[in-house]
Order: sequence, then C-alpha cells, then structure tokens
Amino acid sequence: MTPHRIRAFAPGRVNLIGEHTDYNEGLCLPFAIERGVTVTIRPRAGGEIAAPGLPEGDPYVGGTVAELRAAGIDPPGCEIDVTGDLPQGAGLSSSAALCVALSLALCAAAGAEPPPPVELARLCSRVESEHAGADTGLLDQLASLLGEEGRAVRLDMRALAWESVELELEGHLLAVLDSGASRSLAESGYNERREECRRAAELLGLESLRDARDGAGLPEPLGRRVRHVILENQRVDAAVAALEARDPAALGELLDASHASLRDDYEVSVPEVERAVEACRAAGALGARIMGGGFGGSVLGLFPAGARLPEGAIPVSPGPRARLLPLC
Repeated sequence: MTPHRIRAFAPGRVNLIGEHTDYNEGLCLPFAIERGVTVTIRPRAGGEIAAPGLPEGDPYVGGTVAELRAAGIDPPGCEIDVTGDLPQGAGLSSSAALCVALSLALCAAAGAEPPPPVELARLCSRVESEHAGADTGLLDQLASLLGEEGRAVRLDMRALAWESVELELEGHLLAVLDSGASRSLAESGYNERREECRRAAELLGLESLRDARDGAGLPEPLGRRVRHVILENQRVDAAVAALEARDPAALGELLDASHASLRDDYEVSVPEVERAVEACRAAGALGARIMGGGFGGSVLGLFPAGARLPEGAIPVSPGPRARLLPLC
C-alpha cells in the first residue's frame, strides 16, 4: 500500500493548427495550457482501487489500471480523487489529461517510473479507444506530456518526433470560446472521419494520407478529406514560419484557412461553432477556427492586445507539462 498521498497534474491542450492530421501520420502544432486535471491518490487497505467521485465502472480509471498492469506496473489499493478546471466536451482534451494524470499518479503509487512519453501516450490512447470507445490519435497525450511554458511543440506523427517552437505573439493573445455545443468523440462523426481517411489511403494505395499528393479521382467526400489533410500539413509548417517571423497577421490568416477547410472539406463544424467563430471575428480576431475533434466544442481565436474578448472566452497560454505535484 502506498504510504502517503500522491498528486499528479496533467494539462489540457490547445492545438494551434494541424487538425485531424495526427491519425494520418501528419504534422500538428499543439501546446499544453495551464488548466488541467489533478489526480490525488490516497492509500486504501486491500487491493481495491476506487474512485468514489466518478461514476461506477468509469472506463478511464478501469482502463488506465488495466493498461498499466498489462505493462507490468501494478498499482496498489487506493482511493482516487479527480479535480480539474477543464470543461468536458469543449475540445480542450479533458479525457487525455485525465488519463495522463491517472497514469503518473498510479505509477508513483506503484513505485514505478512512468513509461517514456511516446509509450505512455500510446498507453493512454489505448485507454480512450479500447476502454472508452473514442478512436483518438496521440496528439492530445503528447501535448500534455511535452508541454513547455511559452512554447508550442511541432509534432511529426509519423516519426513520433518533436521540436519546441517559441510561441511569441507580439502582444497578441490566444483565447478559446466554447460554442455551447458539447460533443462526445465516441458519439460524433469523429470515428467516421477516421474511417474515411483509412478508406481514402487504401484507394490511393498508401499506408497513410501523409504520403498523399492529390485526392483527385476519389469518390466524394473522400477527395475533400484528402485535400484537407494535405493542406493542413502545409499550414503547420507555415504557422511555424509565421511564429519565427513574429508575424501574427500571417498566423491569423492560417487559422482562418484551417477553419474554412475543416468546415467545407472535412465537414466537422456545426451552426453553434460558426456563431462562435463569428463572435471572435466581431471582437477583432485576426483569425479563428474550430479545434479538437469537431462537431461542437471550442473555437480558438487570435486577438490583438487590448481586444475585448467575446463573453465567456478564456485566454490560453503555453504551460508546463504533466508532472507530479508536491503536497502542501
């Protein structure tokens, strides 16, 4: 039995650009945020692992315990308490943050080092896909595990390699606005989009859409899905160049282009999201786009200094990675 309480924190994430590219072995540019999920573990006699504040049979707790045990890490009996300030279903990756925080805390309770970032991200992704029913990629977990204050991370999902990118916005700020249309990835068209991409790659004779150069000739909507993935990968590197050049206007144009592609080619927007995008633009945003899996959730906007943000908008900035926390 673990002799004392253990506390772990995992941040949510904002994906600056590079949406629906992760599971196509493409490029993404996320950053961890200061908000997140905190898991506190208290010792408990016997081998039972319980989370009284969560629904009975919660797939994230049960799935994380099962995956850790399959990896040779056996958490002791304990009671789990979960708190956080990430709104669920808003596209800020609350579920991935929960899996990461649970994994770090349960590893510490077992007296084990957590797996390396890629391995741990894969473990958490299995929790979401095989236990909770959401067929996610690795973007959310890696963003939470690799975050740095003041920096984004350019992820190459084929090589599973990353590089740190300074996120300096010349006085501008990023903010997220909840559209009010929450969505569950397991119940939305997210899994359908993944299957469409698999089918498109198969028809093109490719292992993944990372290698696609043109979707012409594919039946629709597959051609449009391919076009989005190709151009979104290009927008990631264009965004890195805009950040390096300290050019917020260029970054804003890329956000707008990404949203148009997600709306028209990938078809993951809904009317509530469009109203949130318009609210950001009315408040002076240089660019705004849907983020996350789509079909609801939040919108990301890039605003000039001193802008009056839309009601309910939350400023976001890059924060540090998932970690164990000291106990007061």
